[in-house]
Amino acid sequence: MERSLRTARVATYVYFVLCGTLMGAWVVHIPAIEERVGISHAALGGLLVLLGLGAFLGMRVAGRLTDRLGARLVIPAAGVLCAATLVLPGLARDPWTLAGALLVFGFCNGCLDVGMNAHAVHVEKAYGRPVMSGFHATFSVGGVLAALVAAGAASAGLNPAAALAATGAVGIVIALASARALLPTAPAPEGPAATGAPAATDGGPAAEAGASPDAAHRGTARRIRLLAVLALMVMLCEGAANDWSALHLKDVLGASAATAAFAYGTFAAAMTAGRLLADRFVSRFGSVAILRHGAATAAVGITLVALGPWMWAAFTGWALFGLGLSGCVPQLFSAAGHADPAAAGANVSRVAGLGYVGMLAGPAVIGWLSHLVALNHAFLLLTLLCGTTAVAAGVLRTGSDGGRPRPNPSPHTPSAHTPAAHTAPGAPT
Repeated sequence: MERSLRTARVATYVYFVLCGTLMGAWVVHIPAIEERVGISHAALGGLLVLLGLGAFLGMRVAGRLTDRLGARLVIPAAGVLCAATLVLPGLARDPWTLAGALLVFGFCNGCLDVGMNAHAVHVEKAYGRPVMSGFHATFSVGGVLAALVAAGAASAGLNPAAALAATGAVGIVIALASARALLPTAPAPEGPAATGAPAATDGGPAAEAGASPDAAHRGTARRIRLLAVLALMVMLCEGAANDWSALHLKDVLGASAATAAFAYGTFAAAMTAGRLLADRFVSRFGSVAILRHGAATAAVGITLVALGPWMWAAFTGWALFGLGLSGCVPQLFSAAGHADPAAAGANVSRVAGLGYVGMLAGPAVIGWLSHLVALNHAFLLLTLLCGTTAVAAGVLRTGSDGGRPRPNPSPHTPSAHTPAAHTAPGAPT
């Protein structure tokens, strides 16, 4: 495999770490910023909706721009803007300025998120084997780095604005320095035929049956909508775990605050470990199997959390929940990007955008249900969502490949999104 493809993969890892670090830097400074601005938890919850709204809008814009202008232009620009706007929440002095800061930062973060995921799809296609889950694992590494940086900044006596500004400055340098290593993706062609590839992802059912281009396009659009709905359900589950895992142990099982904190840690560690291993399992068993069995495992785990009366059952359940969910989102994003290589950015943005809505809605939905039933019983909704995802996992299947990414179609027909030298089938690993 040529050196340029390896460096492109490394650069993609760097941007995932960068995105995770920038978002994590904001998250770890939330308590200090909330105190400085002088708002309640409820008010902060309302302002965080603006962060999600900005991210959703940024995803929709960046998806189309990535397809038209290429990842090498969009991703570094989004990285620079995201890093530059990180300081804005730290400078806010009242709810109104914080609202504007979160909207802008969320928009830039959404642009970076979709751009790097779309580029990850192109790298995966050039490799001819699954690599998407590994990218998502490094996003979690960015969150760990953010926590370490925040601890160091606090020890040095830096206020949130100074700490965020320093992190953003380093982020700008990294975003610019990594740009040249990205694949030189070209503006999207007019249609799949321009790439020499079959319409609708290397032959979905419509394409394989010799359907008309319009029918194939409608089939692809329908598939993207299904993928987006599954992303919403899976990421709703992930969002619920982020906010309610620790509270479950504390309020339902009577654990101390210190012990309860390990619930989220168990979930997050299992998810990170699962994503580091998922690509190997996808290569062997296919993405359909990973999504189906992963969602089923998550359903078993959250059911154990909901119904188990013992502490060990809760920790086991949260670990199974994180492990099961770990490979689901990367497979959905990958399938969206491969559904139509000419519109990878736009399709990833649709799936990621609705998924992000689920991530934000998860805590609120569980909170609302907890007013009607006990908190642990509210988690049974997540069991239902995971079970539905497992049943619908076949949407990832494209022809007879079981959901595995395919190498580029012909050694003589380069993809529009990868250099010609990288298009040979069965590229070496």
